[in-house]
Amino acid sequence: MAKVIFNEEMCKGCKLCTTVCPKNIVVIKNDVFNSKGFHPAGVLEMEKCSGCAFCAIICPDCVIEVQK
Repeated sequence: MAKVIFNEEMCKGCKLCTTVCPKNIVVIKNDVFNSKGFHPAGVLEMEKCSGCAFCAIICPDCVIEVQK
């Protein structure tokens, strides 16, 4: 099973990662703010992650790490 790790403190909440996830499990955490005042992205159901790493590839700030 793949594991997706977000550096929430660096995330600007641009939502690019949410647009490329084929499983639609990457979401913006609207109930959380990081220290910069942004809503960071995260994964809802990690067990559904296929490890494609599309989210990590599209992230302009290198916030996402995918471990397979």
